[in-house]
Amino acid sequence: MNSATHQFGRIAPPEDAWLAKQEREPILEPDLPIIDTHHHLWVRNGHTYLLDELLADLNTGHNIVATVFEECHSMYRADGPAEMRPVGETEFVAGIAAMSASGGYGPIKVAQGIVGAADLTLGDRVEPVLEAQIRAGGGRFKGIRHSAGYDPDPIIGNSGQNMQPHLYERADFRAGLARLAAMGLSLDAWCYHPQLGEVIALARAVPQATIVMCHVGGVLGYGPYANRKDEILQTWRASMAELAGCPNVSVKIGGMLNRGAALDFRDRPAPPNSAEWAAAWRPYVETCIELFGAGRCNFESNFPVDKMGTGYATLWNAFKRITAGCSDGEKLALYSGTARRIYRLD
Repeated sequence: MNSATHQFGRIAPPEDAWLAKQEREPILEPDLPIIDTHHHLWVRNGHTYLLDELLADLNTGHNIVATVFEECHSMYRADGPAEMRPVGETEFVAGIAAMSASGGYGPIKVAQGIVGAADLTLGDRVEPVLEAQIRAGGGRFKGIRHSAGYDPDPIIGNSGQNMQPHLYERADFRAGLARLAAMGLSLDAWCYHPQLGEVIALARAVPQATIVMCHVGGVLGYGPYANRKDEILQTWRASMAELAGCPNVSVKIGGMLNRGAALDFRDRPAPPNSAEWAAAWRPYVETCIELFGAGRCNFESNFPVDKMGTGYATLWNAFKRITAGCSDGEKLALYSGTARRIYRLD
């Protein structure tokens, strides 16, 4: 893998030839039902990841029964009011979900849930946007993701253009979140671990909102956060423990490969195997399950972003290695039950 073009914190297309060198492993617990709660669909920078490419990953041996699409600024409308343009993404994904639901592509319910985008800083004025999203989703629209990832160091790279600090503390954002909650929709939150206090304050300020914390709380491990793993783990754990005290918050487990930089895969001649990934991710996964409980945790692939460093089958094997000691009931919750409840999947 060319490390010069695969900087931590930046998304690059996966290198198929390099991924093909990953050790082939038997599928662990192949019958365990899985709902992948976080994947994207896009055509971006010459990289296509649509239904065919997604299904090629989903059908690599694990029992994937359904998925949840996560917003990624894909296929926005080209014109019309700016606040309505994200509805184009939901229209696009709903079409792919309908293709999947036809049965012609196999039994997996692709994009059974859709997490789209809307600007919550519109406050109460976000309601018509959300109404349009619900209509476009055809029963599949479950909520939005509005990310707040900000760090003053340019090496980190913020989660969006023109991102400013303290987004979740703004009164207009909180008014928009209250409107989202009143409409029965959830918020997928994402920020970096030094900002977790803002998510805690948000959850307390709008307790009626259902909040899903993406990517185990956005642990950073590169740039100014490199070579500080033990210190960061302790700080992150303390914040996550406080967040777990908010009953309206659950956590999405995954998305640690790139921003977390827990394992430097970039200069490896072949991708790490599931045992290596499990060792790198175990402290974060086990902590989330300990603090939130299986009933408030769900797993995500974060594909095709995490495909930069691993194949799909290996990723889920890594998660299953970490949860090997969990009870059958806990596993059912972690891999499908919690997702089905939080995202209100039929």
